[in-house]
Amino acid sequence: MKSLIVFLSLCFQLSFAQQELKHAVYFETDQYHIPETEHSRLLLFLSQIENMDIEKISIYGFTDDRGSDNYNLVLSQQRADAIKEVFSNNEFDESKMTNVDGKGKILLNIIREDDLKKIRGLNRKVEIIVTPVFPPKPKEVKPEKLNAEDLLKGDLKEGDKILLDNLLFRTGYSYLTNESKVVLDRIADILAERTNIYFTIEGHVCCTQGERDAIDRKTKKRNLSVARAKYIYDYLAKKGVRPYRMKFVGMRRKMPLGGEPRLDRRVEILVTRIYETK
Repeated sequence: MKSLIVFLSLCFQLSFAQQELKHAVYFETDQYHIPETEHSRLLLFLSQIENMDIEKISIYGFTDDRGSDNYNLVLSQQRADAIKEVFSNNEFDESKMTNVDGKGKILLNIIREDDLKKIRGLNRKVEIIVTPVFPPKPKEVKPEKLNAEDLLKGDLKEGDKILLDNLLFRTGYSYLTNESKVVLDRIADILAERTNIYFTIEGHVCCTQGERDAIDRKTKKRNLSVARAKYIYDYLAKKGVRPYRMKFVGMRRKMPLGGEPRLDRRVEILVTRIYETK
């Protein structure tokens, strides 16, 4: 009996761990542009899954029962593509979006005539299904290497590029977590002391189409890599690093590292000039 209970418990845990997360986005009649309230709901959903290890994302578009089959197939695909673009603009890996399909119309199952408007409104939608990785991937143990603080304290030469590791931005935003600010404080102290070093702050994003920049959720502008670089610039300036020693630039997605997508959400310092100290 005890073995049976353990077995059933394991089955329950397995089922729960593999549970898919679902979200629906609703559209106006004949429209594939996302309504503002639905866009806000979608961003909230993205914030809930942004730190999840995702196996795949399925996006299915639908229409109501009115209109020709061909028209509804095109419209439902446009709705699915609109949702995919939001995922991409917010730094979700496009390779995880394995299904982005327009399914056409959903037939009515009737119902009373006064329910028609409500039912059709619920059928004009995109369904999103997010499947998490199971079992979770074990954390990779990497050999220890010098971090940004150690590198900035050491011997530098013009052209050196230092990754500001351990700086975590919120997905889709240009500001750091509180834990990351502690790390940046230490970096600022080092750079404030090394007054002979001039540098450019380079911001990068991940997961967008081609080399496009990602959209800053706060400003709704497609300049997230610039916004992240400027955030670091402003922060260092407030901590005593002279502005004339620094520049900032957004690199968009020009230089992906080719590994995990999260590693492309990064900021680097490029040493541009080192003056001899007297």
